[in-house]
Amino acid sequence: MEKFTDKQIEDYLSQLEGWEYVDGAIETTFEFKDFKEAFSVMTRIAFECEAQGHHPDWSNVYKTVNIRLSTHDANGVTEKDFVLARSIEEIVESD
Repeated sequence: MEKFTDKQIEDYLSQLEGWEYVDGAIETTFEFKDFKEAFSVMTRIAFECEAQGHHPDWSNVYKTVNIRLSTHDANGVTEKDFVLARSIEEIVESD
């Protein structure tokens, strides 16, 4: 998988609301009603990550979930990251 240029990353980010390019990865934060809802969404995201064979760096504190995506094999952001980001958006929006 080929690492994206800064321009490609900017173009793709324009299609995702709330995501930013920071220190070699794309990242976002979601806030939910409570811990149970946050963890429930994380579980659904985890199954999708496993299906795609691509896993985020993420953390959860109470009702907040921080997600950071990069392709370690490419040492940067690739198409895989944006495919997963769109999937994550769909999961969060369906909640």
